[in-house]
Amino acid sequence: MSTPEHIFVVVDPNDTRHAALERVLKTAVQHTTPPVLKIFVAVDSEAVDTRSVNDNLCRDQGWFETEIKAPIETLGFEYSIELSWTHEWQKSILKASKRFSANRIYLPVHARVPSSRFSFSESKWDLLKTAECPVVLIQPGATADRKVILVAVNVQAMADEQRALNASIIQWGKEVAGIYNADLHVVNAYLDSMNYPDRGKLARESELAADKTHVVQGYTDEVVSQVAKEINADLVIMGTLGQNGMVNSRRGNTAERVIAALDQDIMVVNH
Repeated sequence: MSTPEHIFVVVDPNDTRHAALERVLKTAVQHTTPPVLKIFVAVDSEAVDTRSVNDNLCRDQGWFETEIKAPIETLGFEYSIELSWTHEWQKSILKASKRFSANRIYLPVHARVPSSRFSFSESKWDLLKTAECPVVLIQPGATADRKVILVAVNVQAMADEQRALNASIIQWGKEVAGIYNADLHVVNAYLDSMNYPDRGKLARESELAADKTHVVQGYTDEVVSQVAKEINADLVIMGTLGQNGMVNSRRGNTAERVIAALDQDIMVVNH
């Protein structure tokens, strides 16, 4: 890419490790044209104890110098830092990323409680479904490599919106694979033979060889997770619909199950 990407990186000062920033710095060195970074420092009040007893909410100049500025300046990336103190964390991310003309938003995902079901608050789903660029969910403990990328589509869908989403997911997969010189795979799940995907259509739309095209019977979340493990995917790209309607109707059951089933970083493309 001749034009540098604008990457918007969310940093929560409550965290002791900044997974999204670490991932960006690890992968950005692979860009032919170095990206421009916006570091957005804000507290997720839905996930963090914001009472004064939380010492992690007091950060001095030294913290900014060592935790934020030094790692970026060591690599020589152009960057700026923005601070937000609103309790509307997700809305502030949306507004700031739009001002920055972000190409991607990197969002840290906090570690899951053992044996608990993964879940996002409605406001986080609102962020995923209304952001004007893809949101990359950075999973704790996931690999920072970008050698194998898996895109998940649904070519048997009939709605125009879903077809447009499929095309967007595949296009983003190709673009990201090109940035990192990664292998690109596509997966399409189906439940029964009456709903079997058109392999020819999938091959034409993805422009991928047969060994990188995976059509597997089963529930979408189980199939995507299974294939991601089999090919050692580092990043899974999926889509979600629903920019219309009220916030409380935006949660997508399939999208939520897929995210919950994955240990890899996930890029969510909305339409």
